Amino acid sequence: MGVRVAVVGSLNHDITVWVPHRPEPDETLHGTRMAEFRGGKGANQAVAAARLGADVTMVGCVGSDARARLLLDGLDAEGIDRTFVSEVDAPTGVAVITVDPEDVSIVVVSGANAGLSLENVLEASEVVAEADVLLLQGESPAAATLAAARVARANDTIVVFNPAPVNEVADVVMPLADVVMVNRHEAELLGPQISASAVKVLVTTLGSEGSEVTMDGQVVDIAPLAANVVDPTGAGDSFAAAFAVRYAETGDALVAARFAAAAGACTVEGRGAQQSLPTRRVVNERLA
Repeated sequence: MGVRVAVVGSLNHDITVWVPHRPEPDETLHGTRMAEFRGGKGANQAVAAARLGADVTMVGCVGSDARARLLLDGLDAEGIDRTFVSEVDAPTGVAVITVDPEDVSIVVVSGANAGLSLENVLEASEVVAEADVLLLQGESPAAATLAAARVARANDTIVVFNPAPVNEVADVVMPLADVVMVNRHEAELLGPQISASAVKVLVTTLGSEGSEVTMDGQVVDIAPLAANVVDPTGAGDSFAAAFAVRYAETGDALVAARFAAAAGACTVEGRGAQQSLPTRRVVNERLA
């Protein structure tokens, strides 16, 4: 059996458009390509962990529409336990993604993800308690996310928190997290909270410049791996899941960060979030 990973988070239907540049105010812009993918930060991290050999359970919500079937079929194809993915009376979440030569921008419509309740999480509490690591993000309601973090902390499950997007979830979950993972923008927004929370391990991703791992006041730079960037969508989720899996395996944040850097580099070389997530073999080859 691999590392046991529980993911409490979002499931989205991604609509991705490639554009020559970001639209200006009042500008009508011709895109160069459009595609639809399975996504959602929670589901992305679940799929990433499963492809790295983890035993994964997903906790979240979808609607009763065709988009839900697409996402559930994806979880099934990856061997992810979706016993605790509930159907609610709301449209399945959607993310509209624009990819330009410089970066990626995302607009998320929560839909069914907003229906994840405290009761949903408590039903899955045994799975969270028995997991080696719990992955949390900012795309699910604060009360449900906090409940999952509390169950994990009470049962010595490692809590890895990716506070994206930055919102009220960070206020309640950050104090319970063992690992907090942010990008530059999130680090700026959450700086005072991060300092006040006494996080055991802080990982700051820096895009093409690699990442930083901060422990006990010491900052260690993790070098980037070369990559031919096609679509950065999902790279942060790939990094987070890879870090969580390797950290649970080794207890070494630096080893985990290097492994995560390789996973992220592999991810940006494909299109779409889940579609481009690498297997353990591919990540090991990149590290080698």
